[in-house]
Amino acid sequence: MSQQVKDAPQTATNARSRFGLDRHGLSPSKTEHWNLSPVQLYEEALQRGEGRMAHMGGFAAVTVPHTGRSPNDRFIVRDSATEETVDWGSVNVPLSSEHYQALRAEVVAHLNDRELFVRDARAGEDPAAGLNVRVITPNAWHNLFAYNMFLRPSPEELEEMEPGFTVLHAPEVEADPARHGTRSSTFVAVNFSAREVLIGGTNYAGEIKKSIFSVLNYMLPDLGILPMHCSANVGEEGDVALFFGLSGTGKTTLSADPERGLIGDDEHGWGPDGVFNFEGGCYAKVINLSAEAEPEIYKATQMFGTILENVVLTEPSREIAFGDGNITENTRASYPIHYIPNAILPGLGGHPEHVIFLTCDAFGVLPPIARLSPDQAMYHFLSGYTAKVAGTERGVTEPKAAFSACFGAPFLPRHPAEYADMLGKKLDEHGSRVWLVNTGWSGGGFGVGSRMKIAHTRAMVRAALLGKLDTVATQEDPVFGLHVPTDVPGVPGNVLTPRSTWADGEAYDAAARKLAGMFRENFRKYADRAPERIRKAGPA
Repeated sequence: MSQQVKDAPQTATNARSRFGLDRHGLSPSKTEHWNLSPVQLYEEALQRGEGRMAHMGGFAAVTVPHTGRSPNDRFIVRDSATEETVDWGSVNVPLSSEHYQALRAEVVAHLNDRELFVRDARAGEDPAAGLNVRVITPNAWHNLFAYNMFLRPSPEELEEMEPGFTVLHAPEVEADPARHGTRSSTFVAVNFSAREVLIGGTNYAGEIKKSIFSVLNYMLPDLGILPMHCSANVGEEGDVALFFGLSGTGKTTLSADPERGLIGDDEHGWGPDGVFNFEGGCYAKVINLSAEAEPEIYKATQMFGTILENVVLTEPSREIAFGDGNITENTRASYPIHYIPNAILPGLGGHPEHVIFLTCDAFGVLPPIARLSPDQAMYHFLSGYTAKVAGTERGVTEPKAAFSACFGAPFLPRHPAEYADMLGKKLDEHGSRVWLVNTGWSGGGFGVGSRMKIAHTRAMVRAALLGKLDTVATQEDPVFGLHVPTDVPGVPGNVLTPRSTWADGEAYDAAARKLAGMFRENFRKYADRAPERIRKAGPA
């Protein structure tokens, strides 16, 4: 019987780093595609059946059954380098080096038998603190996602770029919990000693960018840089504003303001020279997106190069059905940041004058805007409150409080208090003003009241950023102790006082007391790390 001889691997490349795949223990038997352009990746992805072209040129991909991140399947290798520095627990789950190596062997064997798409890129606009990132994946559209989301070096830079952290992306590989120490077949495993991430068991593209965000969250504090889960924009006078918030609170929407330049929509660092974007793209949630409410983001979804993840397309036109959540409510669009007309390139800004904490309060009891004292800022940063509403998760039949430390707990390898301490020092050093903005419900909780009008929220945020609220009188909320402006241009006065928007004042009081109790219960976990003055800055 004759033996089949494999052809030597071929290379399709635009600009190839001199640091090859052998440094990762890879020896692929098929074609290596290095740093292909978006149009080349479209051709490859369509030929492979990875997705479809949408009306106006977007690329639509479906990642069912995983249509969001898998936070319970995220691991960090526990070794001498991480033993004392990682905040181990339900968020940062340890994985042994032995289990990691067994899992890695499966990933490498899989990748060696596939055509591979290699993307060399960068995370972090700060030239002294950025990280060279290499993503190796068997899928063209995931490579396009990496192109969109990370910073894009020039061809000359690519040739000499040595990877600082590598993502081995193998979505078709499934882990065996018994052999690999995982919780399921899905895994996102970070190894800081090897400077490597393994991803498998899921096609959801967001795992790629969020894994590197977690890496930067671990590494940058040692450089005196605060990593932040926030968007950032800048006014004509150079005044920078940060928008912290969990998914669905509006940080992408509010930062994409046509009157201000967009620095970035999701991940930033605050260093000695100011704020810098980690990314080269945006990953916007687009469920119920409209051209009227969010024109810049809407336009970006209609452009060639944009990835439309888990959106529903109408047939036969393949126009985007933005209001259709049959696949998931977590529909996304990934596009280069320069698709937003007022993007600031490079993504750098000064020290922020304003910091805004966004919450979507489905109980309908928090004020739409409040000025926070320094101690209140620390309390609400550590709390990271928002709410989930009925129907978004199985078993959720009424509003459910969600507390995510620093507005990004799933991405924080270190103890939240470390990040809070850094933020407090920077706020004090630069005199930044801090605001709490509720983009959630008014006139009652979810199912009774209505969602805060985006026009009102924009008016409140713009008034704060323009200094129009600096001299406005405030009244103290009796339950939460927040300082609420009594007048905001363009916003009806009763909207500013949540209780006055409810038909039943006693029902409001009960809901407010209930949420205040949830705040107090959640904050108990910080009793041994937060000073008494911060503990007392929350609800009475």
